[in-house]
Amino acid sequence: MPLDPAHRRPLTSLLAALLLVLAWDASGLDLALARCFGDAGGFAAREAFWSRDLLHGGLRLVWMAAWLGLAVDAWRRQPALRGPSRRERRQALAAGLLLLVVVPALKAFSHSSCPWSLQDFGGGSTPWVSHWNWSLRDGGPGHCFPSGHTAGAMAFAPFAWIWGRRAWALLGLSAGLASLAQLARGAHFLSHVLWAAWICAALGYLLLRVMDGVALRARASSASGLTPS
Repeated sequence: MPLDPAHRRPLTSLLAALLLVLAWDASGLDLALARCFGDAGGFAAREAFWSRDLLHGGLRLVWMAAWLGLAVDAWRRQPALRGPSRRERRQALAAGLLLLVVVPALKAFSHSSCPWSLQDFGGGSTPWVSHWNWSLRDGGPGHCFPSGHTAGAMAFAPFAWIWGRRAWALLGLSAGLASLAQLARGAHFLSHVLWAAWICAALGYLLLRVMDGVALRARASSASGLTPS
């Protein structure tokens, strides 16, 4: 069955992004990159104002305000923001909120610990173990993969899918700043960040398509019910 042209570009983009994420995983450079930010004495930026308060705590406040604004806009009879329909905005809102649940759920099952917990960075006796090595635990607190803070930004991906390039550029900036702060603080490896971003982008797109399908079937069912016999 030929692929619908409307879905070809998004799916191609997601596939290309997945290959890049897998390539980074295969490179094994997580630990090497983390050493650019920290050493056996820990991470200098862990408690820095710019990383902890401004880009970690501050961005969370911005995202909360954005969610409130998007929720209000999605339920207005006449949306204040131009662009997609109110139905599309509501679907994006629902999908985004689901993403905020999915990534923390994945983290809850993860045995991978954060860089600042590892012995390479003065975090005790915990060695680095790949997050894909499910047969071997690092012995640390775990629950660090994928990045929840990156997902906090990328949960807006459903809105980027319906709004287009400018929204993606804004989302990329937000996710990039959030991820930089967490890498510098030793809260995550780059792979944690990349997987969180890809999961949110891919799952956000899938959720929108599923919601579209449900809405179309509901309208078709309603129309058939109104057709005279």
